[in-house]
Parts: sequence; structure tokens; C-alpha cells
Amino acid sequence: MRYGLSLFAAALFLAIFLCAAPLLPQGARQSTCIECHQSMQDQARLYQPVEKWRESVHAKNGIACHGCHGGDPTTMDEEAMSPDKGFKEVPKPETIPDFCGACHLGVKEDYLASAHGKALGKGGPQCATCHGAHGIQLASPQLINSQSCTQCHGYERAAQIREALVTTDDRMSALDREMKSLHRVGMEVVDLQGRLFDTRNTFHRLFHSVDVQKVRDNIAEIQGRLSEIALQVEGIQAQISRRKRGGAIIVGLLAALTALLLYLRHTYSREEKSG
Repeated sequence: MRYGLSLFAAALFLAIFLCAAPLLPQGARQSTCIECHQSMQDQARLYQPVEKWRESVHAKNGIACHGCHGGDPTTMDEEAMSPDKGFKEVPKPETIPDFCGACHLGVKEDYLASAHGKALGKGGPQCATCHGAHGIQLASPQLINSQSCTQCHGYERAAQIREALVTTDDRMSALDREMKSLHRVGMEVVDLQGRLFDTRNTFHRLFHSVDVQKVRDNIAEIQGRLSEIALQVEGIQAQISRRKRGGAIIVGLLAALTALLLYLRHTYSREEKSG
């Protein structure tokens, strides 16, 4: 009886763990910041940031509160939010580029050199204006839209930038899917994924220049990089196809050989009986 109860308890614990584990991405599961804030459901100002974060690109990549705000994510003690632990208060709008730029150095550089960056502190947009504060959205052409852009100015130039970016963004997404598919069948594509990652970063920097001509001038170079990556992906896919065809031929030959052996055995047995 005790043995049965132990098995039941173990199974129950495993089920609870498997159900609960997906709620937090890898790298964020040990964060006491999340545990504390999600318990404050009666205080929307403190609770909602965690809910928004769960849907963010940061959460999907295992980047939790302390990745941006610092502090000690391993303790509930008040010292967790001490400056001595590297904790950073909520940034003011004009300091957000420096706050985000601690990780996104290239993007910060292009942003500050752009018309948006030059309007910082004068009512101009900063990172959170387009990407959100906690529900951080990945840089993509979809962020360039009439609803967002017309809050400050006309949409004509922004529409030209978006049009120039869409095809390239779609191509990178398709290559990413193909490489993940190749990885799932055991093919070595780490170097290719790294090259695509670097190309995507260069591409995303273009978003922040808000310079139509710069975007158009650089798209050709990025498309060239993608063409090189695509050729290598096609080569790996062709290699897989050749292996499949070779495997099919071998299986066919083995099947034919098996059928021949069975026929010969049957013929031999029949001759023995008739003899």
C-alpha cells in the first residue's frame, strides 16, 4: 500500500512539475523577482509587468528582470534591490536608450545618430515607445505601422522603409525555419545559424536608422549574405535527398534479394519433395 502511495505521489509531483515548468522560460525559473511580483495581483502596477514580460522576446530567450534591472534574483531579502547588488531604478524616458543599449550597443549607436535619437528628450520616441517597456517586441517590419508612426509624424517615409524591409525579413524567417528543420534531423548547421544571427542583427540595425536611402543601400548587401547562406542550406538539403535516395535504393535491393532468396528456397524445397 505504501509503495502504491509513493508511486502516486511521485507521479503527481512529476505532473505538477511538467505543467508548471513551461510557465517560465529556461534561465528565468529561479528569479525571485518574478515570484514576488506575480504574487502581487492586488497591485496592478507591480503585477502587470510580469504578465507583459511573459509574452516578450526577452522571456522567450530566458532574459528575466535582473537581466535589465540588475539586483539579486536569488533572494527575497530587501538587499536584492540594493544599488550594491547592481539594482537599477525604473529609467526615465531620456535614459532608456542607455538602459537598453547596455546590451544592444549597435542599435543604440544607430538610434542616437537617427532623427529619432536626435529628438530624444524633446518629445522624440525611444526604445519603449515602439518595442514596449516589459512586453518587449522583436524588431520587425510589423512594428513600422501607421498607427504607431502617425502618433508623431506622417507615415509616408516609414511606409517606404517598411516596404524595403518586408521581403528581406520574410526570407530570413524562411531560412531560420529551414535550418531548424535541418537541425532536428541531425545536420550540423551551427555555423550557418550564427551567420544568419549576425546578418539579422545587421538588418535590425537598419530599422533604427529611419533613413530610407540607407535602408535601400544596405538591403542589397544583406540579400547577398542571405543568398550565400541559402546556397549552403540548399547544399545540405541536396545531401539529405541523396542519402534518402541511396537509402531507398539499398532498401529496394535488400527487398529484391530477400524475395530472390525466398524464391530459391521455395524452389529448392519443392525439388527436394518431388525428388
